[in-house]
Amino acid sequence: MIQKQVVEALMKPEAYDEEPGRIELVQTHISFVFLTRNFVYKVKKAVDLGFLDFTTLEKRRFFCEKELKLNRRLCGDMYLEVVPINRSDVIKIKGEGETVEYAVKMKRMPQEKMMSKLLEQNKVDSKLVDKIAKIMADFHSNAETNRRISEFGSLAIIETNWKENFKQTWEFVGKTISMKNFKQIRERIGDFMKRNMSLFEKRVAEDRARDCHGDVHSGNIFVTDRIYIFDAIEFNERFRYSDVASDIAFLAMDLDFKDRTDLSNFFVKRYIEYSGDQELTKLLPFYKCYRAYVRGKVVSFKLKDPSVDSEEKSAAMKEAKAYFKLASTYAKTL
Repeated sequence: MIQKQVVEALMKPEAYDEEPGRIELVQTHISFVFLTRNFVYKVKKAVDLGFLDFTTLEKRRFFCEKELKLNRRLCGDMYLEVVPINRSDVIKIKGEGETVEYAVKMKRMPQEKMMSKLLEQNKVDSKLVDKIAKIMADFHSNAETNRRISEFGSLAIIETNWKENFKQTWEFVGKTISMKNFKQIRERIGDFMKRNMSLFEKRVAEDRARDCHGDVHSGNIFVTDRIYIFDAIEFNERFRYSDVASDIAFLAMDLDFKDRTDLSNFFVKRYIEYSGDQELTKLLPFYKCYRAYVRGKVVSFKLKDPSVDSEEKSAAMKEAKAYFKLASTYAKTL
């Protein structure tokens, strides 16, 4: 498989058009991420997971371009360009011969400045959270919306998202989520949607569904001379077009998950003050539950990934269980 050859090639300095220094490879379930001294190169895995399809080179190119464009909204100077990876007698970025892969090239940020790391060191305060709330409120007020995007805030689509969640996590029942919690969440979510039909309709009518970020959590925020909220979802509009409450719920859930409910509550409070979106609180537990559930699902996928070693799989098992447990806690409040 050509991707295997590309990954092997990108671990060697001669594949780069600059002096890369030490090369590190970090994998997610959908990407190979190569960290060099000054830059990051992200290659999409040739996978079809149902909710995303990167199986052809053309699709990977298309989604690389999309990723570049979307992420420039919140971190313009971090996302540099889409680069071709070519093969002649050697595989090289912007090399000779046939293009066999594409990568998104980014400016490398200091890993220790990632918000998730700063949280571990107790270096995140209300001042920083306040700035993030302001950035998100401004971002949402300027984010695109139209009739088509608005549909994604409708109950029909939200229900589809949940059905997909339950279907895709069924195989993990008894592994990372208990049958009791699975059934309880499914029941509570269903009831909440039935009871709040008019609220969801009102949110759509008020243009609260926007072209959001879709993946706002502390692992996707760098705090350097400015705040970079990166890695917006490019691969599926259904995960990015949503009620702004869903975007806010993600970081709020993430802070809860990291035992910083104080910062989580402060973040929501400040966002509401900046955005004027008072009704957001009515939907917050629902969307927090959704966000925790999706994290549980995504982390559970690692258990099936052949490229993930056993040590990482046992860490994933523990993490997924914790997310599903949190989702169940939110569901009880609905």
